[in-house]
Amino acid sequence: MRYRRSMAEGGTWFFTVNLADRRQDYLTRHIDVLRQVVRQVRDRHPFEIVAMVVLPDHFHAVWALPQGDADYATRMALIKAAFSRNLPKVERIRESRERKRERGIWQRRYREHRIRDEADLQAHVDYIHYNPVKHGHVERVADWPYSSFHRYVRLGWLPEGWAGEGVVVQL
Repeated sequence: MRYRRSMAEGGTWFFTVNLADRRQDYLTRHIDVLRQVVRQVRDRHPFEIVAMVVLPDHFHAVWALPQGDADYATRMALIKAAFSRNLPKVERIRESRERKRERGIWQRRYREHRIRDEADLQAHVDYIHYNPVKHGHVERVADWPYSSFHRYVRLGWLPEGWAGEGVVVQL
């Protein structure tokens, strides 16, 4: 059986994308590379980043695609490939990945979920913003630097102390 991804033109999607070696911190150690790569892909293949958080070993994002466009897979592949190309080759590459000319930075698959409605969107945005606290990286959401939470505060959509007092957000 072949895996098939859901396709919905102009949809809004939640993603979880993991490094192959979850003990690594490539994403935060090389945050400038990731930011540059995402910017370049967005320039060529537009999409809106509704919310995003980058942790050392994985990231979560909610993207809104333009009307008539369902191709999030190309965008994700371009981000993963460009990020990998911009890192020094220090990771162990398994033979199966070497045969396919893969680096071994990322897990091959990623989780995607089509956002169904406003309540689903809110739950996923909250999950994204609370994720650094959930994983024990910080005690307060506002203390994690690699999060769209700061944009939400700047725009007045969330208070700076949001979820900082032991609020647990679950999907």
